[in-house]
Amino acid sequence: MIARIAATLAALCFAFPALATIEIEEVTSPGGVEAWLVEDHSIPFVALEFWFLGGSALDAPEARGATYLMTGLLEEGAADMDAQAFAAAREGLAASFSFDASRDVVSIGARMLTQNRDAAADLLRAALVEPRFDPDAIERVRGQVLSLLERNARDPGTIARTTFNDMAYGDHPYATPQEGTPESVAALTRDDILAAHRAALTRDRVVVGAAGDITAAELGALIDHILGDLPAEAPPRPGPVTSGLAGGVTVVDFPSPQSVAYFGHAGIDRDDPDFFAAFVLNEVLGGSGFQSRLMQEVRVARGLTYGIGSFLSLADLSPAVLGQFSSSNELVAEAIDVVRAQWADLAQNGITEAELEAAKRYMTGEYPLRFDGNGTIASILASMQSDDMPVDYITNRNSYIEAVTLDDVRRVAARLLDPAALHFVVVGQPQGLSPGN
Repeated sequence: MIARIAATLAALCFAFPALATIEIEEVTSPGGVEAWLVEDHSIPFVALEFWFLGGSALDAPEARGATYLMTGLLEEGAADMDAQAFAAAREGLAASFSFDASRDVVSIGARMLTQNRDAAADLLRAALVEPRFDPDAIERVRGQVLSLLERNARDPGTIARTTFNDMAYGDHPYATPQEGTPESVAALTRDDILAAHRAALTRDRVVVGAAGDITAAELGALIDHILGDLPAEAPPRPGPVTSGLAGGVTVVDFPSPQSVAYFGHAGIDRDDPDFFAAFVLNEVLGGSGFQSRLMQEVRVARGLTYGIGSFLSLADLSPAVLGQFSSSNELVAEAIDVVRAQWADLAQNGITEAELEAAKRYMTGEYPLRFDGNGTIASILASMQSDDMPVDYITNRNSYIEAVTLDDVRRVAARLLDPAALHFVVVGQPQGLSPGN
């Protein structure tokens, strides 16, 4: 019976109507928490996303990784239920909860059937408001995090990203992985976890996205029931940080026939007037399409890699333009030269009319495909609020992209792309490449 209900719930996650029918309703709970809702009663199911802004960047310097460990413990027992009893209660309701932490957000996802909504909300409230943080659960999840860190220490892609952030951000929390370090995680106490819980889960810094079978009035009451007993205010977030990384190459010796290169420099804020031009520029540079400059020049024309891409990192406290590729040790130096050349060419000459039109066509065409289920929609609604986007963004987004001109992209390319500031962290045993190249 439980399995059948769970299967039904999974199927319903992909049954939401198309983008054209999406209408977002702004909801304020009686307790003052704001939420966005896409209401649809065709299926007896609702998806909820609670995003608490701040994330692992709130960790104290002596307790890096506390928020990540705390988040992993939220489903390990609450109120009078130990971990097994909590899991049994959730499965009995055919509800699905997810708990995750990144450096900017602690995200809580919930999927629940209408017939079980009140009981599922009771259970989620207990997880958020009355977590037990039992000693045996702490040690169990701590062991899982330490195992993850051990795997990451053997993964060249993670080593490259971690080294880049460590060099770029100094003493700022962004310099440390959200999971913490083996030393910091081993030293975390239960008091550190309690402190992280008080700091990370507060009502003044939460945004809520909801989609499915629930009215605005029902959603407001549900939000207050789930969140109402959390602290009202959060501690201050750390301030913005500017990357202190100058242009060049850092080589991390790693025994492998392949090298991984992670590269980038400072980027552009989400609310910058030039953001959409930068968005289009990145699509041409190394975006998701196969026709990007980096994919064509590094992979197709020269066969230096199987894949390469770039992206705009919209981290709250330090936006960046970043990218990554892998190449054999004897070819990675040439690949870096090609990346630098494309960076410089775009900064100096911008893009072509054909590239602009191709990028617009792809970016506007693929957008509706993202709205493929109420779980996804709830997540998008929370993401939009966390980025301070307007409620009509979904309706107008493609028109913002269509309005970008060739001159806009050329101006932003000259402003944003700085080949002299481009830094590469290369993990492997690259040939013909040394620090400072």
